[in-house]
Amino acid sequence: MSENQPSAPPTVMRLPSYTKTEQEEILGNGDDPFGVAEAGLAWLPKEEHFGVTLGDRLVAHAGLLRLPLAIGDTKTEVVGVGGVAVAPQERGRGMARLVVAAALHHARTMGPQHALLFCRPSLVPLYQRLGWHPLDQEVLVEQPESRVVTMPLRTMVTPLRDNVAWPSGPVRLFSLPM
Repeated sequence: MSENQPSAPPTVMRLPSYTKTEQEEILGNGDDPFGVAEAGLAWLPKEEHFGVTLGDRLVAHAGLLRLPLAIGDTKTEVVGVGGVAVAPQERGRGMARLVVAAALHHARTMGPQHALLFCRPSLVPLYQRLGWHPLDQEVLVEQPESRVVTMPLRTMVTPLRDNVAWPSGPVRLFSLPM
């Protein structure tokens, strides 16, 4: 397409599934598409998927999953947001905002009061612009062989309801991270 031709507007949608092929369509087929392999963690697949297309090409994705956790002595659930991906050539054009907003719109129907995600430190400013807040405390997550480890990535949260604050206290995710 030439620079003078207008491109089709992005289309945001709920995806029926999200395959490795679709992930590769967005991020390519590198060994570490999310840049988190050095963390050495096992991750859960997401259950709900949202995407942004430009024309017939998928250019962004975000996935959701309900997760059990404890904040202090209180057991509750959060909606985990993960697998957020934007095609390199589309970064800086609002695709992350579109796909994360669509995912959070759906997350508000899932019951929990907060959404939670893990990200590389370099992505914290992006998520802050999208309304997320970094947690200052360590977060424990489960790993295979019944191991519990401290999450090495930044943990960020956002409310899914009005006037809901994140409680204080240590955070323990009772599952693999998403």
